[in-house]
Amino acid sequence: MDPFLILLHSFSSSLSDNEVSSLKFLCREKIGKRKLEAVQSGIELFIILLEQQLIASSKVSFLEKLLESIRREDLVLQLKQFVEEGEVTADDDQPDVHEKPIEVICENVGRDWRMLIRKLGLSEVKIDRIVAANPFNLHEQLFQSLREWQKWKGKDAKVTNLVRALRDCNMNLVADQVEE
Repeated sequence: MDPFLILLHSFSSSLSDNEVSSLKFLCREKIGKRKLEAVQSGIELFIILLEQQLIASSKVSFLEKLLESIRREDLVLQLKQFVEEGEVTADDDQPDVHEKPIEVICENVGRDWRMLIRKLGLSEVKIDRIVAANPFNLHEQLFQSLREWQKWKGKDAKVTNLVRALRDCNMNLVADQVEE
């Protein structure tokens, strides 16, 4: 399931009827009157906002402004935390997936890939999400974990960190191949 949709569902269930009415009022310039009149819940409003591409997993500023306007700082905080955890990424932040070290690691690290990813500092929650998304594909689990590590570290995701983590896990042969 899409983590952003799960977040929206959570928001919807915590909104009162008055808050939904306030959100509808704030969306009058963006959504037609007929559509707004039919909205009875936060979910229905979020569906329209998604359909009209006013909000998306990579486009949360409008949603943030709406939540701030109805003084739901708790939901704004959840949204910001969601963004900081890397669930929402801008297209220009995507790492280059064709880097040689990652392919070398994916080809040569086997079942002990979790130990490596833990050494790199990726959280258990993110590891579990990746495993759940790719339940029977060990190569893809490792590849997606390394991509997630790259996104998380950004410019600090260096080959030297990969080599150090490989050596810490006693995967010296793979570390040697990466260094070549």
